[in-house]
Amino acid sequence: MHAGLDAIARGARVLHLGRDFRWPGGRRVAVVFNVAYEAWSEGKGPGIGPMGNPLPAGIFDTNALSWGGYGAELGIERLLRVLKRTRIRASVMVSGVLAERFPHTVRAIAAAGHEIVAHSYAQEIIPAKLTPEEDRANIAKTTELLQSATGAKPRGWISPRGTPGADTARLLVEAGYAWQGDVFDDHLPYLQIFGDRRIVAIPLTMEINDLPHAMRFGRSPRQFVELFDDHLDHARKDKTEAAMIDVTVHTHVYGRPGGAWAYEAIAKKTKKLKDVWIATRDEIAGHVRKTLG
Repeated sequence: MHAGLDAIARGARVLHLGRDFRWPGGRRVAVVFNVAYEAWSEGKGPGIGPMGNPLPAGIFDTNALSWGGYGAELGIERLLRVLKRTRIRASVMVSGVLAERFPHTVRAIAAAGHEIVAHSYAQEIIPAKLTPEEDRANIAKTTELLQSATGAKPRGWISPRGTPGADTARLLVEAGYAWQGDVFDDHLPYLQIFGDRRIVAIPLTMEINDLPHAMRFGRSPRQFVELFDDHLDHARKDKTEAAMIDVTVHTHVYGRPGGAWAYEAIAKKTKKLKDVWIATRDEIAGHVRKTLG
C-alpha cells in the first residue's frame, strides 16, 4: 500500500491498496451491478438526448426531457425485474427528487434488498458548481429525502457526473457517509483521510457503462455484452493484481427493452462464476476498511 495527498479533496490524505490486495476468499475479481435512477429538477432536463441534431440556442429540449423521463417508472421497474430474476443485489444511485415524486418506488428498491446510493438532489445539481455551503445543504437535503422514503440513511454517495467540489468528500465524512464514488484516479478503492476520520473512495469504473457506450459511442447492446466478456476474461487471467468491474445501466437508457436484455445476460453469466465476487458498493467499502484499517 502507498500514501500521499489527494489531488481533488481539499485537506485529504490518501491510502491506496497494495498489489497483494484480494477480495474475500482470495478472489481477484469483484463485479458490482449498478443502476442509475436519475431525474432532474422541475423545468430542467438532460444535457443529452437520442436526437443527433442540436436545437438552436435557448430552446428547451423537450425531446431530451421526455427521453430522460422514461426511467422514473418503466425503466426502473424493468431493471428491478431483471435483478429479481437473476437474484443479484445492486447498488442503485437515486436522485433525491425521485424520493419526492416516487417515494413508493424508492421504498420498493430498498425493500428488495438493493443498496440505495445518494446521487444528489437532481442531475443538474453538480457539487463542483456549488459553494461549500450549497454543497453541504444539497447533501443534507438528499440524505433526508432518501432516509424518509426508505427508513434508512444512505451510506454511500456518488455525485452527478462523478464531479465533486473540493470540499465534497470532507462534507460527506461530516454527514456520516461511509463511502463516496467521485474518484477516477485508481482502478481499486482507497481511503481518504481527514485527520482522525476517513471515508472509502470507490472508483466508478466507466468501461461497462451504457450511457457513454450507447449515447456517446453509438455501440449496440450486443457490444455491451462483448465488452464485458473481454474485460472479465482478461481480469480473471491476470494473476498479478485484483480488479473491480462496474456494470452500470441507467433506467432511461438500458432500462428499455432494447438494452435491459444485455444487463440480464451479463448478470446470468457472472452468477455462474465461483471465482468472481458479486458485491454492492457498501460491501466493497466494508472489505477495504477491514484491509486498510
